[in-house]
Amino acid sequence: MATYDYGLMIGMMMAIFLASFASADPDMLQDVCVADPNSGVKLNGFPCKSNISANDFFFMGLKNPGLTNNTFGATVTAANVQQIPGLNTLGVSMARIDYAPGGINPPHTHPRATEIVFVLEGELDVGFITTDNKLFPKTIKKGEVFTFPRGLIHFQINNGKVPAAVIAGFNSQLPGTQRVADALFASSPTVDDVVLAKTFQVETKVVEKIKSKFAPKK
Repeated sequence: MATYDYGLMIGMMMAIFLASFASADPDMLQDVCVADPNSGVKLNGFPCKSNISANDFFFMGLKNPGLTNNTFGATVTAANVQQIPGLNTLGVSMARIDYAPGGINPPHTHPRATEIVFVLEGELDVGFITTDNKLFPKTIKKGEVFTFPRGLIHFQINNGKVPAAVIAGFNSQLPGTQRVADALFASSPTVDDVVLAKTFQVETKVVEKIKSKFAPKK
């Protein structure tokens, strides 16, 4: 008859049990937890405020196109917990992205969320890049949907002659956005020119020129 090390089995079961908690968001312990951004309490998310209303769950900022008269010809209008306090602990948020003809949402990542976009108007060339540097490109049109996996570099560009717009959904109340170019050439303090020159295999003068493009406007 087989013998078992019950201590080892229990230990393994506990490890699996605890790992299941570490790989997913915890369940909510109340109906709502409207964010109190002014609280001095620091935690993973936002503390709950006591006096809440329907306005804490409301936002009208996505109904109109955003201005696109900027360097990239595109504007992101966020609808996350910072605009809708009632999203706190709910694990969802949205955004509207508007693109002028030729406008681009440059290569960037969302470290805390997968993104899914629905095309409201126009046509976009989009894509994401996996960690083995494989590009998954696609042209998407009005009424179509595309998904960008969590944490992977991705982009959208309007190669058409008319404006375009999408509504984006995220499985995080605050997805975070890190643009690749800004992170490398506009950090504070800045990444050393030698590091960037060796990374991109160019002269330091090229790095200095690129950094000047990303310098804050005075």
